[in-house]
Amino acid sequence: MHQPTPTPYLHRAASERPYFSADGETYLAPIPLRDLEKTRPLRVLSEADFAFWQTYGYVVVREAITPGEAKELLDFTWDFQGLDPDRPDTWYAEPEFRSELDQHLFIYGFVEAYHHQLLWNSRQSERVHGAFADVWDCEELWVTLDRLNLNPPNRHTRSRSLIDPTDEGFDIELHWDVDSTLTVPPQRVQGILALNDTQPELGGFQCDPELFRRFDQWRTAQPAGRDPIRPAVDRAEFPVVRPDLQAGDLLIFNGLLAHGVAPNVSDSGVRAVQYLSMMPALEEHTALRTSRVESWRTLSTPDWNGTLLGDARRPEALRYGPAELTGLGRRLLGLDSWTTGETEGAEGNDKARETGGGAR
Repeated sequence: MHQPTPTPYLHRAASERPYFSADGETYLAPIPLRDLEKTRPLRVLSEADFAFWQTYGYVVVREAITPGEAKELLDFTWDFQGLDPDRPDTWYAEPEFRSELDQHLFIYGFVEAYHHQLLWNSRQSERVHGAFADVWDCEELWVTLDRLNLNPPNRHTRSRSLIDPTDEGFDIELHWDVDSTLTVPPQRVQGILALNDTQPELGGFQCDPELFRRFDQWRTAQPAGRDPIRPAVDRAEFPVVRPDLQAGDLLIFNGLLAHGVAPNVSDSGVRAVQYLSMMPALEEHTALRTSRVESWRTLSTPDWNGTLLGDARRPEALRYGPAELTGLGRRLLGLDSWTTGETEGAEGNDKARETGGGAR
């Protein structure tokens, strides 16, 4: 007998605005973010920035971190992988792949580091938090435990031709990260922090802001059964653009913005970013909160996404200790509550003191 799939339990976020989520990635809300009317003063974005965000589905925050901090992160990204920025021959040596997914992530340039102090310095930046608080209209947020990207020119062992193309579903060059056919699309926010300056030949983030602006009008004319993830659009009518980013700039984008990553066709340049986003804090989701804190405390690979594999050669836990968190960082992780100030878990205070929250 067929058993119905259970409906995921929705947890309410720890915010005055009613945000609900089962997983801390996508949220249900009475008002879509593109139509949200602010109740709190803007902290980082200007009125023009906020209007652009709601109209076109993305916004660029200049110098969310300093160019010097971005350079430190870029240097770490090279070092973590054992690659020499001055020797392109080191960029293409293949590791032993654990799976087809592992090979694809290598081709796309993903870097399996999640917990280093430098990553947390970006996450607990007041300016970064303020920008995400502006788009959600709430400050009670959790930061995603995500990784880095260092994408050399896509050739040799990193050529995208090594990945079999598909006619539907995910497409690295243009896709949605939510089901765009749902009557009530979920709300999702994502972000990338540039570690170096963008250039056209380096590829990198690209998106279709005109499709976002006219999405409701566009979808009413689409046939039943269309691909929910991959947009079939006339790019002359809905042009794909690559926003200009300088080292330290933060780009925040709506999950309903069709986006992707263009290939790196340069001779010897790289595209480098930190993936960084914030979502309303699901403090009542005890299992998720505990998992997040333990991932930070033990430097284990986060488990919120099946594509997060961790480094097969030398895991982070063998490289350095837990990152030191500020008061804001503790709340963004979920270690401390936004609403009560309590520390997660009965042993949370003692363990935090034991580690000192400090990097070794």
